[in-house]
Amino acid sequence: SLRSESSLEAQVAESKQSIEAAAAAAGAAAAAAAVHPTDQAIDRDRVRVRVMAPPESKTQSLAGKGDKVISTVNEDGQLKASWWGRPNKPNNEVDAWNIFPWNAVYASWVVVPAYIVFFFFGFSVSFWSLVAFLVLGVALFLPIMAVFLVAWSRICAEQAPLDQSLLTFKDKEFESTWKGSKIPIETLYEAYFAGKVDIDDDLLAVLYKRHRFSTFYLTWNHLVFFLTQFIPELVKHTRIQDVEQVCDHYNRGNDFYGSFLGPMMVYTSGIFHTGHETLEEAQMNKFKLVCNKLHMQQGDHVLDIGCGWGTLMKYMAKEYNADVTGVTLAIEQRKFAHEVFKKHKVSDRARILCMDYRDIPQETNNKQFDKIVCLEMSEHVGVKYYRKFLRQVRAQLKDDGLFFLQIAGLRRPWQYEDLNWGLFMGKYVFPGADASCPLGWVVDQCEVTGWEVHSIETIGIHYSATIKRWYDNWRSNREFIQKKYGDTWYRKWLWFLAWSVISPENGMASCYQLVLHKNQSKFDRKTFIGERLKYDV
Repeated sequence: SLRSESSLEAQVAESKQSIEAAAAAAGAAAAAAAVHPTDQAIDRDRVRVRVMAPPESKTQSLAGKGDKVISTVNEDGQLKASWWGRPNKPNNEVDAWNIFPWNAVYASWVVVPAYIVFFFFGFSVSFWSLVAFLVLGVALFLPIMAVFLVAWSRICAEQAPLDQSLLTFKDKEFESTWKGSKIPIETLYEAYFAGKVDIDDDLLAVLYKRHRFSTFYLTWNHLVFFLTQFIPELVKHTRIQDVEQVCDHYNRGNDFYGSFLGPMMVYTSGIFHTGHETLEEAQMNKFKLVCNKLHMQQGDHVLDIGCGWGTLMKYMAKEYNADVTGVTLAIEQRKFAHEVFKKHKVSDRARILCMDYRDIPQETNNKQFDKIVCLEMSEHVGVKYYRKFLRQVRAQLKDDGLFFLQIAGLRRPWQYEDLNWGLFMGKYVFPGADASCPLGWVVDQCEVTGWEVHSIETIGIHYSATIKRWYDNWRSNREFIQKKYGDTWYRKWLWFLAWSVISPENGMASCYQLVLHKNQSKFDRKTFIGERLKYDV
C-alpha cells in the first residue's frame, strides 16, 4: 500500500515536470513566432505547413455599414482569390424542416383520395373503390407535398428590410411588376439571365445581401419543373437520358471549363490547409489526400469512375507508377486527357474508356482493381440505380482493396433556400444528379450493399473556397465567354458559381469523402492502425 502511494506520487511529480517542460517549449515557440509573425513554419508528424499572413490590401466591397469585407484586391489591383466570406451575420433562420406541417400533409394524403373516391363511388366500399383509393394515394402524394411546400414557403418567409438599390431594372414590364417588392429568387435569376435586370458583376457580393431584395418562395414554375421534369428523370434514368445530359454538359467546350477550372481542369473540391492556397495548390492537396487515404502503393491497379479530364489519373500514374483506367461519357474530356498523358509520358499506364459506368469491365489486364475512386460522379447515377452501382463497384474491387467516394449532397434539415438552390442546379447545371442526397442516405446505401465505412470527412467549406477561385477565374474571362458563348451563358455560370460559394458556406449543401472497404471478416482492419502517422491523414 505504502509502496503504491509512493509510486503514485513519483508518477505525479514526473507528470508535472513533463507539463512544465512542454509549457516552456510552447513559450519558446511562441517567442520565436513573434519574431517573424508573417511566415511561420510548422513541422509536425512529417507534415510541413507554411502559414502566410495576408498582405495589406485595399478593399473592394458592396458591404454596408458594419459589414465585414467580403473581397479584397492587392496593391496591384488584382483580386485576392483566397479572401471570401459572408459580409454579415445571416438573418434569423426559420426552422423550416421542423415546423413544416407534416401531419397536415399525411392527412391530406388520405383525405383527398378518399374524397375523390367518395365523389365517384359514393359510400359503398368495393374492390374497385379500394383500388382507386390506393392508386390515387400514390399518384397524388408528390403533388400534395409540392402544393404544401409552395404555400408554406410563403408563410415561413424570412423578414428583412427591402433594398433594391443593388438591382438595375432593364425591362419596363418586369420593373412595373416588381419595383418596391421582394422578388422570388427563381423569378430574379430568370430575369437576370434574360437581361431584364442587371446586377453588379461582383455577383457574389450582391448575393450575400440577397435577403434584402429577394425571397425564397417556391413558385409554380418550380412546381411544374419538379413534376414534369425532375420526377420523370428520377424515375427513368435511362442510358439515353444519362448520355444526353452528360454529353450536353461536358462536351460544351474545354475552353468553357478552362475559363473557371484553370489549367489543371479539375471539377471537384480542393483541400485547403491555410485558406490562402491557390486553386492549383488546393487541388494538389486534394490529390495527395486522396492517395494517402487510399494507402496508395507503387504499381497499384486503379479505376477512376467519372475521371473528367484525367488530372488525378495523371498524378497517380506519375507519382505511384499506377496502372490507371478512367471512365467518362464525354469525348472532349478523353481527347484532352490523352494529350495530357502523352505530354507527361504516362500513356502506357493511363487510359480512358468512353463508356457508360454500367459497361465498365469487371477487371482489366485480367486483374481486379486494388483501388477505386469516384469523385463527385455518383450523384449522376441517380437514386434509382445507386445500390446497383455500389454493388458493381464492390464486384470490381479486390477483397483487400479500398474505395474512395467523394459526393456532394443537400442537408437533411432543409431550408427553403436549399430547395431553391437544388432545383436551380437540377435545371441549369447538373440535370439528372438526383442522388445528391444527405450523408445519412449515402451511408445507408453503402452499408446495405456490403460496404464498411472506414472514415468520413466533411469538406463542404473547402468546396466553398474552391468555388470562390472558380468564380474569380470566370469573372476574369468575361470578355472571352461573352464573345464565344454569349452573355446568357456568362450570366448563368456566374450565378451558379456565386450561389455555390454561399451554399456550402451556409450549410445548405456539403461534400463528403468516404473511405470504404468490403465488409468481410477476412479484411485485415489492422491496416488502418498507424495510418495517420504513415499516410498523414
